[in-house]
Amino acid sequence: MSRAPVALVTGASRGIGKASAVALAAAGFDVALAARTLKEGTALDDSGRPGTEGRRLPGSLEATAGLVEASGRRSLQVRMDLSDLASVEAAAATVLGAWGAVDVLVNNAVHTGPGSMETFGELTLDMVRQKLEANVVAQLALIKQVLPSMLDRGSGVIVNVTSAVAVSDPPAPAGRGGWGLGYAMSKAAFHRVAGVLAVELAGTGVYAYNLEPGYVVTERMAMDQAELGFEGRYHGAPPSVPAAVVAWLATSPDAPALNGTTVQAQREALSRSLHPDLRR
Repeated sequence: MSRAPVALVTGASRGIGKASAVALAAAGFDVALAARTLKEGTALDDSGRPGTEGRRLPGSLEATAGLVEASGRRSLQVRMDLSDLASVEAAAATVLGAWGAVDVLVNNAVHTGPGSMETFGELTLDMVRQKLEANVVAQLALIKQVLPSMLDRGSGVIVNVTSAVAVSDPPAPAGRGGWGLGYAMSKAAFHRVAGVLAVELAGTGVYAYNLEPGYVVTERMAMDQAELGFEGRYHGAPPSVPAAVVAWLATSPDAPALNGTTVQAQREALSRSLHPDLRR
């Protein structure tokens, strides 16, 4: 009996990761879910911004797993912390050990601690080091774990959820509608991965994409956007929009034509009718 394809989605407790897991399950994938938050009601804001101490965040792996299983697919919950490389490698090893393969890797998780919204004067070198470790090195570790079996099978998809901040300057300082250098630097480094992989893996059946989601109103962004100066500045899409594009990249025979490129999620979702048009 042939097995169902397997997807590993990081940051799957909420936001784009949760929505991507649900979309992949609807597309026929068994989905391994990786994040720090296992149980609902246990996630705390760790941004370090004044006034956020002890604030609870919605979402958990158990909640996402319930949605995956409601689609008739299997789920596997694995705890993973981007700041703990051993946990990252162990998460991938657990999925490979349990299900034997990862056909699609969605590198969505991002470091949410201090360093994302600090101005240059507030940014410390330790924050920069932590951002690079969590937003670049951890993702490389995951790719290194799952890539050998993809190459052995001659098929695989790697989706790196990047950001416009990797290639554009902020319109205003952090906290007033812009973003911090620490976050932008880490996403810029991560942004280079898919293109290099596409060149080196050409002809192997393994494809790598950058997915630029655009401004997405996740559960956390809905809580933060007014404070950060984003509300009213950008038109936001729900997480289901980039999630629909993730599922398309994972399944469409047309997707390999975009190998190594940066896929603009909101544009592709609209042009390919992957999601209802939510524009006002």
